[in-house]
Amino acid sequence: MRASPLTMAAIYFFMGVAFTYIAARPTSDTIWDFPTLFPAVIATFNFAVTIRLINIHLKIKQKKNENKK
Repeated sequence: MRASPLTMAAIYFFMGVAFTYIAARPTSDTIWDFPTLFPAVIATFNFAVTIRLINIHLKIKQKKNENKK
């Protein structure tokens, strides 16, 4: 069974939240170091994938509604 785009979007969203939490933890005096920037970049990609998957879900839903009419 395939996972729907909306399910995958939820998974990516929660992964983005987790990586944002990891990046926001105070690790040192500055935020411009690898342990802070790497999780922030990963979280950004996760949120971007979430938005794309939600758009795909909406397009599929729209196509199904057009075919029913």
